[in-house]
This record gives sequence, structure tokens and C-alpha cells, in this order.
Amino acid sequence: MPETGRNNHDRLDPIPGKRYFTIGEVAKLCDLKTHVLRYWEQEFEQIAPVKRSNRRYYQRQDVLVIRQIRSLLHEQGYTISGARQWLAGEQAGDDAARYKQLVRQTITELEDILSNLKSF
Repeated sequence: MPETGRNNHDRLDPIPGKRYFTIGEVAKLCDLKTHVLRYWEQEFEQIAPVKRSNRRYYQRQDVLVIRQIRSLLHEQGYTISGARQWLAGEQAGDDAARYKQLVRQTITELEDILSNLKSF
């Protein structure tokens, strides 16, 4: 029977290969509430969804940034101010750090696909 709740040790679902995501989809992918995403948009300039017809549309890069912020705040114990500084610092601007994050996400997605294939 699948578990309904998440804890800090659970992995987030893989990001589907779509171009745009609604706020509800991003909230689900990042295990957050939609009001938290709206608040973070005000606090972090790196989160900049496209707004059309009074709706927010996030791209894959936005989802990765939101997951990074979630990790900084919820898992690593940063404050919002500290996370903002971390994202603005050399660490966030470093291409190697971004590539590592993309590789980790890809590995997670491939592990999930393998797991699903093994279950058949």
C-alpha cells in the first residue's frame, strides 16, 4: 500500500518533460503549499514564473530553483535571508553546482523509471 505522507527522507517526484507547469503542479512536485510558492516569489528574485491571463506558469528551471530553496530552508536549516544570500553568492552562480543539481535530478528520474520497470 503506498504511503500518503512524505517525510524528509522521501525523494521528490521526478519533474515531467513539460515546458510549463501550473502553480498546483509545482506545489505537488516540490511538496509545498501554493501560498508558500507565492510568498517565495516575493522573497527570491530567482523565481520568476511567466504570468499570462492572471495565471502563473513555471518552467523546469524554476522548479529546480524552488527545490533548491526548499532544500536550503527545510533540510539545511537556512533562514530566508541566508538562503537568499546563498543563491546570490558564488555557489549559486557556479555552473558546476547547477550541473550537479541537474545530474542529481536526472539520476533520481532514471532510478524511478528503473524501479517502475522492475515492478512490471
